[in-house]
Order: sequence, then C-alpha cells, then structure tokens
Amino acid sequence: MYVYPNLAEPAMTPTKTLFFALLCFTWIGTGLIGHDPWKPDEVYSFGIVFQMLQSGDWLVPALAGEPFMDKPPLFYMTAAVFAKLLSPMLQLHDGARLASGFYNALTLMFIGFAGRELFGKGRGWAAAVILIGCLGMLVRTHFLVTDLALLTGCAMMIYGYALSLRRALLSGLLIGTGVGIGFMSKGFIAPILFVSISAGLLLFRAWRTREFLATLAIATLCALPWLTIWPYLLYQRSPHLFMEWAWKLNIGRWFEFAHHGKFDEVFYYVKILPWFAWPALPMGAWAVWHARKKVLQQPEFQLLLTTFLVMLVSLSIVPNIEEIFALPMLLPLSLLATASLSSLRRGAANALDWFGIMTFGFFALLLWSGWLNLYLNSDSRITHWLKNYQPEVEPHFQLLPFTLAVGATLLWIVLVWRVGRSIRRSVINWAIGVTLIWVLAMTLWLPWLDGSKSYRSMVESLTESMPEKRDCIASRYLGDGQKAMLHYFGNIVTREGAERSCKLLLTQGNLSRSDQHEGHWEIIWEGGRRGEKEERYYLYQR
Repeated sequence: MYVYPNLAEPAMTPTKTLFFALLCFTWIGTGLIGHDPWKPDEVYSFGIVFQMLQSGDWLVPALAGEPFMDKPPLFYMTAAVFAKLLSPMLQLHDGARLASGFYNALTLMFIGFAGRELFGKGRGWAAAVILIGCLGMLVRTHFLVTDLALLTGCAMMIYGYALSLRRALLSGLLIGTGVGIGFMSKGFIAPILFVSISAGLLLFRAWRTREFLATLAIATLCALPWLTIWPYLLYQRSPHLFMEWAWKLNIGRWFEFAHHGKFDEVFYYVKILPWFAWPALPMGAWAVWHARKKVLQQPEFQLLLTTFLVMLVSLSIVPNIEEIFALPMLLPLSLLATASLSSLRRGAANALDWFGIMTFGFFALLLWSGWLNLYLNSDSRITHWLKNYQPEVEPHFQLLPFTLAVGATLLWIVLVWRVGRSIRRSVINWAIGVTLIWVLAMTLWLPWLDGSKSYRSMVESLTESMPEKRDCIASRYLGDGQKAMLHYFGNIVTREGAERSCKLLLTQGNLSRSDQHEGHWEIIWEGGRRGEKEERYYLYQR
C-alpha cells in the first residue's frame, strides 16, 4: 500500500529466520506451564474455565456454580479447549494457559504483517521484536487473561486497515474478524474502537475512497455474526442474564460512570506509558518528529496516530482503569517505532543498546545472586528477607530449570557480542534482554513465586481442618478468585449470605465479636497464602 523504498531490506537469511523464530518461541512459551493459577487475574479466569469443563455449559460463563457475566466467553472457551485436549498430559490450569500463548503468537504474527505492509519488506520482524521488548508485555501477557484475545483482535484490525486501500475484501474480513474476537472476549470496547478509528480516518482525504468505504462495509458484515449470535443465544437462554451482561455490567456501567464517575484517573495511562511502552514510545515519538512536516499527509502515520489516540482516549474514560488495559496501545506505538529504524540517530541507538545491556545484565546478575544465596542458605540480608517473606518455601535444586537458566544466560552473552553493528542491534538486544529476565524468573525463581501467589496450600490446609460431615458452607467477603480456587483445589463451593442455613462459615477477614456472638460462631481454622500477612481467611463453625 505505501512505498518506503529506503526502509526495505534484503530478505532474512535462514539463520536469522531461525533466530527470530527461537526468540518468539522462547518469549511466548516461557512461564505458561509449571505453576498454579496466580492472583489476581488468573484465579478467576481459570475458575470460569474450570466451571466450563465441569458443567459442559459453554454458553454462560460461570464461576463456582454462579453465572459470571462480566465478559463474553470466547477466551474462556479457547482455554477450555486447550485444557481438555492436553489433559491428562498437562494439568488443567497449565493446558488452559496455553491459550495465552496461542493468542500471543497471533498478535505477533499480525503486527508483523502490519509492519511489513506499512513500511516495506524486512520490517515485519522488526515490529514483532519491538513489541516483545515493550516492558508492558513482559508479565501480564503470559497469564490467563482475556485481554490477550482483545490484543489479537486489535492487531488483526490494524493489519486490516493497513491493507484496506489495496485489498478491500481481505482487509474487511480481517477487520471484521478482529472486531468480533475483541467483542467476544472483552465486550463492547472492540466495536467502539472500530467505529472511532474508522470515523477518525475518514477525516483524511487519503482514506475517503471507494475502496476504504467498501472495506468498512465488508468489515461490518463480517463482524455481525460475532456481535449477534452469542447475545441472541444468551437472551434465548435467560433474558435476565442477557440484561445483566448487556446493561448492568457494560452499557449501564458506562452511563453511570459518565454521570457520576470520578475522573481523577483519566491521565493514568499517560503517566504509565513512558515505562509501560518503553522503548517503543520514544522511538515512535522520534519517527513522528522526524516526519513532522509531512506526518499528517502520509496514510501510514494517519492510521497509526489515529489508532493510538482513539485507544488512549477511549480507554482513559471507561469505568475500570488498570495497567493491563493499556496493552492495545502498544500495537500502534510499536509500529511507529518500526518507522524510526531508518531515521534513528546512531548515537541514540547505541545509547539504547548499552542501556539495555547494562540494565538486563544487572538484573540477571541480581537474579542469579539472589537464587544462589537462597539455595546455599547464606546469611546475607537478602536471604533473610526472602526467607522471612516465604518461610515455608525451601529451595530445591532442579536440573532442568537450572540448565535452561544457564543456557539462556550464556546465549544472551554470546548474542550481545555477536549481533552485528547496526541500528537494529538496539531493539534486538533489548528484546533478548527482556526474554532473558523472564526466563530466569520462570526457571530459578518459579517455586518461590508460585508459593506466594498460589492458593493451593491454603485450600489444602482449609480442607484438612473441615469436619468430615458437613452440609453447606456459607461465605462472606470472599472474592471471585478465592471462590474459584476453593472450587478447583478443594472442590469447595460456598454460598454467599447463607449463614442461617449452614453450620460452617468462611470469611475473608475476622468476624466482629458481635457477629460471632449473634450467630454463636467459633473459629476452627485460620490461614492464608504463603507470605501474605494481611489477606487472612477464617473458618467458623456454629
């Protein structure tokens, strides 16, 4: 669609292609298996997947036996398919988490296609590498969260827009499918982005063409099945659940926020983007500055800037604002950063390169040093702190994780010094460094992290303390994630507000003395996650 002859590069050699594939595979696959569902987001997401597998009901998302209508079920269905196909080879939660890797792979593929389409041959891999290197992609994208499917949908939409003035049919199919995947995973935000981005692009002459209007028409037709079939089936099943999803938890929440909401966090994403989108943000800003005299005349910049601004504004004025919701903004920023590779000053590239080498080298040394001190049971301060935080976790030497950690470290050292001198070196080394830190965290430190973020030991302790004969268990102040893990690890399903009919009561936080006296409750168990001193749970018996 767009001509950037100065950006085009020779085709990648087989060696470079293999290295790029290894980098993507390592970044995507590390941390997907080998640990329990982690607080905060994974626990309730997997709870829905587990309930789906237990009940066989794939239409209505539910958690611990109760409908959970916050989001449509596409991501949960995908995770359930992976969990079912890979069981018993993998534990259910490990199999389900591979859905995250599946969507991450699609996201990298489509953002690579978009980079190639927008800026020429040889720029697809660069867009994917820059996205991998963004600090905001490091942790949350490896967990079981629905935002990853929305991210894939947005990547498909951007690639579809990039194709729209050249291949209307294919681009419309991609945009419509992307909107549908986003809608079926996170609700109405994807259609809102589609309408807003399309309207914004029509302000520019380059996009007011028959081809682009045809693309939008095809995209709308392709999105309609995604936008209508599940809501129709849900309404047929239960009009009450349909209204709870559509109005109470989505549209109505937006209207209530618009009238009575607090807008004190409207600049939250502006404040976190400098580190969340590093290094894509400064590189993208340089690309815009370098092309400032003609930036609004070039269709590729019109597309990426419109997409970023629409995402920033739309996501900043929603009822819920969280760090993970900023992930879609990394897509246009990574593509803008791709445009900067041919104009970036060598001094700036070298500075980013050395900053990455020193930063990731320091953190790698810190991770290795802390692990060795913990394993060798030294008397250092950091060892005492780690053991005080996790007194029940005893370090055990495991050959496979240790070998992987050593191999990743040595490979990083070799690659840092062997990657050829070029502007590309900075983004490649940054992505390699990010991947190294993640590999070390998910090999050397995985048992320690799992001990603090898993509910397994807590639920096992609770189960052992329960009477052998019991009817029902009431609950008070329990979160959705806790209910999910009680169901998964202990086959315990609690009933909210059923104190009068149940002889057992599980609470997060201690009951007041008056409540204990009124119901004649006495504590028979107290516990919590390892290393967590404030989040305590209490089991009472009447």
